[in-house]
Amino acid sequence: MLEAFVNTFKIPDLRKKILLTLALIAVYRVGTYIPTPGVDGAKLAVFFNNLARTQGGALFGIMNMFSGGAISRLTIFALGIMPYISASIILQLLTAVIPALEKLAKEGEAGQKKIVQYTRYGTVLLAVVQSFFIAVWLENPARFQGLQIVQFPGWAFRILTVITLTSGTAFIMWLGEQIQEYGIGNGMSLIITAGIVSRIPTAMYQVYALFSPFAPEKAQLEPFTLILMVVMLVGVIVAVILVTQGQRKIPIQYAKRVVGRKVYGGQSTFIPLRVNQGGVIPIIFAQSIILFPATIAGFIPNQTFQKLAMSLTKGEWVYNISYAVLIIFFSYFYAAISFNPVDVADNMKKYGGFVPGVRPGKQTAEYLDFIMTRITLPGSLFLALIAVFPSIVSGALKIPYLVASFFGGTGLLIIVGVMLDTMKQIESHLLMRHYEGFMKKGRIRSRR
Repeated sequence: MLEAFVNTFKIPDLRKKILLTLALIAVYRVGTYIPTPGVDGAKLAVFFNNLARTQGGALFGIMNMFSGGAISRLTIFALGIMPYISASIILQLLTAVIPALEKLAKEGEAGQKKIVQYTRYGTVLLAVVQSFFIAVWLENPARFQGLQIVQFPGWAFRILTVITLTSGTAFIMWLGEQIQEYGIGNGMSLIITAGIVSRIPTAMYQVYALFSPFAPEKAQLEPFTLILMVVMLVGVIVAVILVTQGQRKIPIQYAKRVVGRKVYGGQSTFIPLRVNQGGVIPIIFAQSIILFPATIAGFIPNQTFQKLAMSLTKGEWVYNISYAVLIIFFSYFYAAISFNPVDVADNMKKYGGFVPGVRPGKQTAEYLDFIMTRITLPGSLFLALIAVFPSIVSGALKIPYLVASFFGGTGLLIIVGVMLDTMKQIESHLLMRHYEGFMKKGRIRSRR
């Protein structure tokens, strides 16, 4: 693996791609510290520190994670890449229900370019709406425990904030596209990963403060707990890799066709059905639904709503059960809209393909649907367990939630998935130029 890492910098083209990617990510990280004009960042940081201790900060905590801490400082990249993610998910859902978009998605590269363009328009539109409501929200001191966050409120501040935050989101989207085209890896995913990874130093300091006798704070936990945390972290990462890479291969046989003097078909292949078809999207959907009512209820001065907010606090059994059920539901929902067994069966029948032992057409579609339904269950159960695992670890080991968040949840799934995808792309460049990959393959020696 170390040899492969050194080899990546021996290939000029690959070295250029990696350095360009790192440079663009560095530009993104610098932008997360440039403040938005007219906002008192120090007072806003005090408010977010207080809010983080309550469920009212849960929704902002997710936004803060995806923006790499920019939302808590309200920098020019405060919205992060969230509007782009939302626009992509909305357009993907609309593609499954609107025939015109579904037809466009099947037109190949030209159709994909149009869908990408629609995603850009949707990103800008969502960024304008979100930044306007953020500007209005910032102007009211009553929402910030009496702190005056904006010194000169009014329409001038609102327009300036909308322009600043929307431009920041558009610039991040441009950075992601440049990484995608000229760098290595998926640009948008790498930007999200960079924001999540940026929290690691803070989490490491909290671990140091909890265990080290030389820390500013007195050590609170035993060394055995640290060993247990390391073992659990390695175990969770291995489990995430196994489930992320896990797939069911459906064998496909193509019949031979004689056209003139040439014989076509006759080869065998397979359809890879992923165990975790939806990736991290079911968790994002479930988080949005379960945290939004709790966040709104936390701001309403009513005893009933306050009880609702408390019952949906991380670590409470109502929250964990509701969260897990929503993740399982959205796993099946996303698998249903992203994989159409009828279309797959029709395409196989059109080109003379069939599953051995299954009749082409309707029976093949039913067989594929049965397999997908069956393998989605363990994938959805694993996602639900990973999502609630940080809350369980935080409560059981008495450690901060920021530290426990690296034992599962959205952040770990994104980091592992993006790193695996990036390593595959780097390895393909290495193998193409006759270098060893990150994992050495066994060689078969010929015997004389």
